[in-house]
Amino acid sequence: MRKIAVLTSGGDAPGMNAAIRAVTRTALGNNWEVFGVRRGYAGLMDDDLEQFTARSVGGIIQQGGTILGSARSADFHGMPGREKAIANLTRRGIDGLVVIGGNGSQAGANAFSEMGFQVIGVASTIDNDLVGSDITIGVDTALNIALENIDRLKTTASSHRRAFFIEVMGRNCGYLALMAAIGGGAEIVSLPEIETTPEQIAFAVQQAYASGKSHAIIVVAEGAKYNAEALVKFFKENGANLGFDLRGSTLGHIQRGGAPTAYDRVLGTRLGYGAVVGLAEGRSGVVTGMIQGTLTYTALKDVVGITKSVDPVLFEMARVLNR
Repeated sequence: MRKIAVLTSGGDAPGMNAAIRAVTRTALGNNWEVFGVRRGYAGLMDDDLEQFTARSVGGIIQQGGTILGSARSADFHGMPGREKAIANLTRRGIDGLVVIGGNGSQAGANAFSEMGFQVIGVASTIDNDLVGSDITIGVDTALNIALENIDRLKTTASSHRRAFFIEVMGRNCGYLALMAAIGGGAEIVSLPEIETTPEQIAFAVQQAYASGKSHAIIVVAEGAKYNAEALVKFFKENGANLGFDLRGSTLGHIQRGGAPTAYDRVLGTRLGYGAVVGLAEGRSGVVTGMIQGTLTYTALKDVVGITKSVDPVLFEMARVLNR
């Protein structure tokens, strides 16, 4: 009988629990034993594992976050830490690992693969910056949460004739910010990949005011050169006349919380199922993702260290539609 383990690592993402559930029940359907690893790679080094049954993952598909927890571990970056983790798995007779997470998590999975251990990754990050999947677990939920908050802020902005600088997550990738700007009808968006100067932002806000709009919405990715707080401070300190009263709002980790959408539940389930199918087929050193609606396996060596960028055509579309 085969034994496999599953862990979640890096930032939590709504839909991770759906993936954990799918991995567990698919493996049990193959008459395999399944172990859940607590606290990501740190738990793997500490041998913090629990054998899962079908009931262990009952009632979790609708829960946000991850029942396994997540943690960052500096020790895992070194070879001694990785060797310790593999030794713990080997001692238990575990010969396969599923890693649910984003870029950093998949870098760890790739290191395991290079050491000869069978491992498959599952694409999960709200930033949607992971190569190997058109969209990753957690993105849809985070985007909908961002849009709900933008809609709420737009209501109060219109009541007081204000411009809101709304900061969403996305340290190195502006996907969330760009999609939120398009879906929220923002006047302008600022991304890490495409620099937007304060002068360009000021012009967009002034144009909105001059055209008779009752508000202006500026969506800013956290990794942009100027974040929301910095932009408000810049314009106030420089006495810029943008017409509207200025306010800043940082959504932050609120985008990670809450119940996953139907899309993220189904995506997490499909990718978790696909990971176990891949292990059964003898695959290793790959990440499961969805490309053009089809489950795919992309080599981890072609994924790690690469940040998927935003589509410049969508950025141009956002600019055209902001009138």
